[in-house]
Amino acid sequence: MSQIDQTNSFGTLAKYYDELNAGADYKKVADYIEQLFGHCQKKPETVLDLACGTGNLALELEARGYDLTALDLSSDMLALATSKKSGGNIFWTNQDMCDFELYGTVDAAVCCFDSLNYVCDEAALKKCFALVNNYLNPGGIFVFDVNSKYMFERVYDRNAYIIESPKKNVFCAWQNRYDKKTGLCDFYLTIFARQPNGAYLRCEEAQREKYHSGEFLKAALLEAGFCEISVCYNFSPEDRCEKNEKIEGDKKRRICFAAKKNNKEEYVCK
Repeated sequence: MSQIDQTNSFGTLAKYYDELNAGADYKKVADYIEQLFGHCQKKPETVLDLACGTGNLALELEARGYDLTALDLSSDMLALATSKKSGGNIFWTNQDMCDFELYGTVDAAVCCFDSLNYVCDEAALKKCFALVNNYLNPGGIFVFDVNSKYMFERVYDRNAYIIESPKKNVFCAWQNRYDKKTGLCDFYLTIFARQPNGAYLRCEEAQREKYHSGEFLKAALLEAGFCEISVCYNFSPEDRCEKNEKIEGDKKRRICFAAKKNNKEEYVCK
């Protein structure tokens, strides 16, 4: 049996996402986010999770006492997030992170696990930044990460991987093709899932990410009204990019940004 899904819909992958990403350390990422929150004079209380996926990071943050709004474009991913036992106090919403509306403002916004790389149109990404800035309270903080140039050119390009779930009932063949000229990387996923009768269901899905340079992202943040932009690598504030250093870092897989809304009221970061 087989089924095919379209580019970046996550309709097929959603069902198996948590199994195939069992090694993701959501607690580490939440620790990193809270460390950044600790640099603010007033600790954020309300948090927006953009592209929340199956909700694991939102659930981790909610467990730490934050009031969460979590949005995702994929209704399939969101359905899995809302089906989990915890998270009853999270406001889940099926929206595009480049075109969303909220009922009110928030103290902080996060967008993790290279979700912004799925925004392949630079104008759309700038709109996302402008919307985040619009819905942040004065001095609110925006935390996100993207895949680095090294990740696209050395880890993804023309490489293939096999990912197997811990229970060994789902595995994924993952092939990649990166175009340096356009900055676009196409991922071709073939998922095999064991069925109750012992047969395997074969599913195919295509995804696409775009490499956004650190300098472009910094300029887009400034254009959207953010300031006090800091950069580190791999969710480690200690591994930071110095002020006059080019935002890339040799052999760094993940570039992490933190930016403050440009306003001098009570939420000013130190």
